[in-house]
Amino acid sequence: MKTTGRRFWMSCFLVVVFLAAMGGIGWAQTGTFRVAMQSIVLTDPATISSDPEVAVANAVYDYLVDVDENNVIVPRLATSWETSVDGLMWVFQLRTDARFHDGTPLVPGDVVWTFDRLRDPANGFATASLYENIERIAATGAHEVTFYLKVPNPFFLYDLADNHAVILKRGTTDFLAFNGTGPFVVEEYLPEDRIVMSANPNYFVAGQPRIAQLEFVFFADQVAAVDALRGGQVDMAWRMPIALYLTLQGEPGITTVDVLTNGFDLVRLRADQPPGDDPRVTRALKMATDRQALLEFVQLGIGQVGNDTPFGPFYAESGYYDPTLAPPVYDPTAAKDLLTAAGYGDGLEIDLYTLDTGGRPDLAVALKEMWKEIGVEVNVIIEPESVYYGESHWIEANLGITGWGHRPYPQFYLLMMLTCGGAWNEPHFCNEFFDDMVALAGSTLDEAERIVTYRDIQLFLIDQGPVIIPYFWPQVAAYSDRFGGIALKGFAGRTDFSTVFVK
Repeated sequence: MKTTGRRFWMSCFLVVVFLAAMGGIGWAQTGTFRVAMQSIVLTDPATISSDPEVAVANAVYDYLVDVDENNVIVPRLATSWETSVDGLMWVFQLRTDARFHDGTPLVPGDVVWTFDRLRDPANGFATASLYENIERIAATGAHEVTFYLKVPNPFFLYDLADNHAVILKRGTTDFLAFNGTGPFVVEEYLPEDRIVMSANPNYFVAGQPRIAQLEFVFFADQVAAVDALRGGQVDMAWRMPIALYLTLQGEPGITTVDVLTNGFDLVRLRADQPPGDDPRVTRALKMATDRQALLEFVQLGIGQVGNDTPFGPFYAESGYYDPTLAPPVYDPTAAKDLLTAAGYGDGLEIDLYTLDTGGRPDLAVALKEMWKEIGVEVNVIIEPESVYYGESHWIEANLGITGWGHRPYPQFYLLMMLTCGGAWNEPHFCNEFFDDMVALAGSTLDEAERIVTYRDIQLFLIDQGPVIIPYFWPQVAAYSDRFGGIALKGFAGRTDFSTVFVK
C-alpha cells in the first residue's frame, strides 16, 4: 500500500508539472530574463522608432490585435471582430478582464482615444497617414468599438497591429509612467543602464508571463553585448551582424535562432535636392552597386539579394513578390557615363549617414569602395540608433542607410516610405502615377488585381525608383539554453517575452 500510494502521488506531481509547463494551470513565475539591447530615447508609443523602443512598448502595453510569429493576425485586447460586406465597417469586441497597471479597467473609450490620437494630423505623428482612411471611430457598446473607413482596406487588421498602435489609457500624458495593460510592469527605468520589469500579476492571458522579471540591459556596442551573453551577464543578445552571430553557433550553453523576414537595409538619395533631383544620378548609383557582392560581404551570403523594391521572398507565397524581376545590371562604366551626362563628370562628394547596428557600417564602407570607381567620394558617418533616429538624420540627410524592419504585408512600406505624403518618405520621392498604383493595390478587394498591380509597382521601382535595396536579411538572436519559450519574430522588437520560461 505504501508503494502504491507513493506511485500515485508521484504520478499526480508529474501531471501537475506537465500541466504547468503547458500553461494549463496557474504557476508562480520564477527567474529573471535579461536581454541586451541599445538604450531607448522615446517612451511615447506614438513616436517610438527603434527596435529597443518597440520592445519596451510591446512588453508594457497591448495591441488591439497582434501578429504572431507565423504572420497570422491573432486576438489581443479584441477577442473577436467582423467586417461589413463592403469592407467599410469593422466591429471589435473587447476583453472584459483587461486592466491597466494602475488598476483601471480597459473600456472602449481607451481604444477610441488611442486611435484618434494616432490619426489626428495636428499631433504630427507619422501614423496620421497610416490611419487617414479612417472616417471615424465610435464606442458602440459596453465592450465594443467600431471603425468606419472611407474606402475598403484589405490590410486593415495589419494596420491596427502597427508598432505604434498599443492601447493607452485615455488622456495619458505621462509616458514615463509606463501604464499599460501588458504582461510586464515597469519597476525601474535607468536611462543610461537598463529598464527593469516584473510580471503583471493580473495579466489576462492565463499562465503568462512565465518569468518573474524581465530586464532590458543597455549596451552601446554589439560585441560587448555578445561578450556579456557569453559571460552570463545577460541571457539574450539579438539584432547583431551576421559575422558575430555565426561565432555563437555551436557554442556550449547558447542557443541560436534565425527566421526569414522581409527586413532590409535601405540606401536612398534624396530626390528633392541635388544631386538626387536628377534621376540619372540615382540610376548611376544603382548601376554601380553590386548587390550579390554586398550580400556576400555584409551578410556572408545569408539572406536574399534585393531588387530595389520592398518586395522580398517572404511575400512569395502570397504572390506579391515576383522572383523573375531583376535589379539594374551592375555596370560601373555605364554608371560613370550617366554621372557625366548629369554634369558630374569631375566627380561627386557626399556624406553618407548610417546606423551602427547590424551590418550597416560594413554596407556603408562597401558602397564607398564601389562608388569610388565612378567618381563618387563618400564620407561615411556612423551613428547610434538614438542619434540617427532621434535627430532625424534618417529623414533629413541627403544620403543615408536605414534599416527597415519586417512588416507582415508590403503595402505598409509603399504607403509610408514612397508615396508623396508618406510620413517616412526618407528619399523625399513623389510621383502621382506611382501613388495611384499604390492606392489601387491598397483598396481593391480583388486579390488578382492586387497581385498584378504589385508587379507593376515592382517594375516601376526597379526602373525609376529612388532607393537601393541590396538584400533582405534574416532576424537573428542567441540566448542562454537555461531558458525556453522564445519565439523570435521577424521584427525583433515585437517578440513576446511573456512566454519565456526557466527550464
